[in-house]
Amino acid sequence: MIKIISLLLFPLLLAANGYPHFTTKDFINLEKKSGRIAKNRAMDYQQKVESLKPYDQTKQLNILNNYLNQLLPQYDAVMQKQEDYWASPKEFLQTGYGDCEDYVIIKYFSLLKLGFDKDRLYLTTVHELYTGGYHMVLSYFKKGVKSPLILDNLSFRILELSKRNDIKADTFINANGVFKIDKNFKLKKIARASKQYINLMKKVQKNR
Repeated sequence: MIKIISLLLFPLLLAANGYPHFTTKDFINLEKKSGRIAKNRAMDYQQKVESLKPYDQTKQLNILNNYLNQLLPQYDAVMQKQEDYWASPKEFLQTGYGDCEDYVIIKYFSLLKLGFDKDRLYLTTVHELYTGGYHMVLSYFKKGVKSPLILDNLSFRILELSKRNDIKADTFINANGVFKIDKNFKLKKIARASKQYINLMKKVQKNR
């Protein structure tokens, strides 16, 4: 089973390295389908990510987090007429609106484009301790740092998980599987793969 999942994800991960990328034809089609604002948003995004390549990782993280947090939030039930819909980055840029998962996903793919290690990035479900609600953030396990850095659409500050007293991490998801974290910030695998993650990668491959 593990081998089957690995074979399924490998070509999808290769495809994700440069995703999302828009060609001139893509921009033309996007304007026809969703209007000039959507086209301009996608163009601006592509230019912004490209402009970050000369910077160090700390600056890339901060600028990208602030930039993408400016897109307006919207609940899945409003945008997609279904709960917990994981939009691809291209879908997110097309609409300009998204739920917490959508911010996490576009940040994840943007950091992959910038050369971040895929094994250090995790889509992370958390519990909001003050509201009791569900939320998702992006975790980055920076080399030499135990506690992961948290990129959150509800905060323009990137802090270590150990300093986020308002959330409690639940699951960590990437191509390697689904994990839990212990009090020493070590990850333990609890599942071979996330079905939603695999479906997302399939969608990315289909709509490159």
